[in-house]
Amino acid sequence: MRVLFAGGGTGGHLYPGLAIARALKRIDPSIEPFFVGAARGIERNVLPSAGFPYELLDLHPLYRSRPWENWKTLRGALSGWARLGRIVKAERPACVVGTGGYASGIALAYARMHGIPYVLQEQNSYPGLTTRLFSGRAAQIHNGFPEAANHLRAGKSTKVFDSGNPIEPPPAVGPDKAAARRAWGFPAAGGRVMLVYGGSQGSKAMNDTVAEWVRRGIPDGLFLIWSTGQGTHADYASLETDRVQVRAYLSPVADAYAAADFALSRGGAIATAELCAWGIPPIVVPLPTAAADHQTANARALAAAGAAELITQRDLNVDSLSRAVEALLADPGLLATRSAAVRERARPRAAEEIATRILEIIAAPALTSQP
Repeated sequence: MRVLFAGGGTGGHLYPGLAIARALKRIDPSIEPFFVGAARGIERNVLPSAGFPYELLDLHPLYRSRPWENWKTLRGALSGWARLGRIVKAERPACVVGTGGYASGIALAYARMHGIPYVLQEQNSYPGLTTRLFSGRAAQIHNGFPEAANHLRAGKSTKVFDSGNPIEPPPAVGPDKAAARRAWGFPAAGGRVMLVYGGSQGSKAMNDTVAEWVRRGIPDGLFLIWSTGQGTHADYASLETDRVQVRAYLSPVADAYAAADFALSRGGAIATAELCAWGIPPIVVPLPTAAADHQTANARALAAAGAAELITQRDLNVDSLSRAVEALLADPGLLATRSAAVRERARPRAAEEIATRILEIIAAPALTSQP
């Protein structure tokens, strides 16, 4: 039985779909996930090795700052609609799962027009345009942040869940922290380990600040795992010492999570969901150019829950970073309080929960399909 997944353009919209698809297969091997994405998005690199059939369409976002280019968006929508018709004709899906981004809108519109039940998974505390547009007729909405529900107009028959963001969960038995620290060349005990992670491409603002901080001298008893991003690793590699491990990319990132006590991170939904699942409170520096400033909304939600500290990119410098870190080093109670709060936000089994709810739709289509 086919379940069509639509979402992508960025990893933050694609990887949640993959996590849900894998959970569906684990629970019910008869389910056949099929992915629809954008030929210009990250999915062109990820889906070929993901193990699921897929189709890439000539889809484009709305060019808000260059409206004269929206002819590409219209052309892609028309060709994508025709291609979706052929995909559905070959095998009508029991459900469509939209995980956001411009790559999901056309498939959700097709599902809505043709009476195919659809599910939305929204990663951020402030929902994206696609989720807001299609929330009224969704069979289910699964929010990564509970605050997202305040910005949605769900239909009368729409079921809204505070599911959390679907990620690969930490191991059921927690890793040995001492062993994890030794694997990074740090002492098995004593001091604190800080993870610096600006995403797979890194963050120049974060990297430059951390570099200057390291040059001035980080606090005694602090150890850093610093992921710079692949493109800029050479600019910072010389700063590596026995207390500062500099890497281009963290793979597997679980090795870093297992050793870390707290983090300096961007405010992306999946990154923060993983930190919550591992119980790692972040100092969040949101990307100011993120769509609708959603990373700042995510960071504010975590900070309001006592799980994080927010530093805007405008205010990020060596002094502000030092103050934030030294407060955690000087007050074990503050770190423990934030660690407990971040675990309260964790939903490590979100993918399985969402998959189980989707299977309820498939089992009772007459009760959940929308007119």
